[in-house]
Amino acid sequence: MPCAAGRRDAEIFCADVLSGLAESPKRLSPKYFYDAAGSALFDRIVELPEYYPTRCELSILRAHAPAIAALFPPGCALIEFGAGSSRKARILLAAAAHIETYVPIDISGDFLHEDIAHLRRDFPRLAVHPLVADFTRDFELPQIGPKVGFFPGSTIGNFEPYEALAFLRRAGEMLGPGALLVIGFDLVKSTHVLEAAYNDAAGVTAAFNLNLLTRINRELCADFDLASFAHRAFYDRARSRIEMHLVSLRRQIVRLNGRAIAFQEGETIHTENSYKYTLGSFEALARDANWSGVETWSDGLFCVQALRTTRDG
Repeated sequence: MPCAAGRRDAEIFCADVLSGLAESPKRLSPKYFYDAAGSALFDRIVELPEYYPTRCELSILRAHAPAIAALFPPGCALIEFGAGSSRKARILLAAAAHIETYVPIDISGDFLHEDIAHLRRDFPRLAVHPLVADFTRDFELPQIGPKVGFFPGSTIGNFEPYEALAFLRRAGEMLGPGALLVIGFDLVKSTHVLEAAYNDAAGVTAAFNLNLLTRINRELCADFDLASFAHRAFYDRARSRIEMHLVSLRRQIVRLNGRAIAFQEGETIHTENSYKYTLGSFEALARDANWSGVETWSDGLFCVQALRTTRDG
């Protein structure tokens, strides 16, 4: 059993980690990056000069918030998938006074509740219902009025194409026929710009990647030696994705929950993909998931799009 014996989330975490490390090549899900330390590191990443996506998305949201808000129905609830910090949602909340309820969904409960405490202070008339859940799995939304989905940050790019399709279909079912989804996604661009964004000079992204091993050590009684692993990120143009890996710097044995896991020198753990889209490729994905485009806002580097579920989907 993991250290936090009896906790269902810890059991799932342990099972996922053991399953991923048993694969060839080894892998870990990026959703486990976001414990309190990982969330804080990601907040540092988005401020880095090399990391353009958050800066671009914030600029797009600020410039077009009134137009986006005009699409929202009166008395609606804003449902944010993978909320983390409410920084982007605040732009829409400020622009759309007719949003009555905000439901941030995130896997990191401690970070979520800390952020929501500040949000409630700043938006005292807003009903806030934080939901600690893995939005890639089944969960129930509270009984609320018309729903608008919000999925910023190009998180959709962390999914394999079949997973992205499944998420969009599930989101459409949860939000209901004719519902709106505002989603951010990163665009295909030069390899230099893409790789610099995931290999910052300050090493914050490397620390973020390695923190996943720190979390596994702490929560699952593992003995990863962080000095024996290194961060690696590169762009695979054929697959239109950034890949992030942790590279074993030597032959070693890691013990986790009573299991011995062998690593060869140079062997990697694949921790994240970040798929990049063209407008056409994303439109095709959305269409296959029963969404149709309503409006598109882009600066050429990043894109925010409003989608609506097809009523017969």
